[in-house]
Amino acid sequence: MPDYREMYLHLMRETEKAINLLIEAQRECERQYVEPEDENSKEP
Repeated sequence: MPDYREMYLHLMRETEKAINLLIEAQRECERQYVEPEDENSKEP
């Protein structure tokens, strides 16, 4: 008989990893948006 509790816990752990990956990607994009890459990229 399958261990439904372990299957559920595994799914929740992997779902949390995926959510955290998406959050980190969003934060990185936001950081790149608000911080200029270098001084040459600034407009006069």
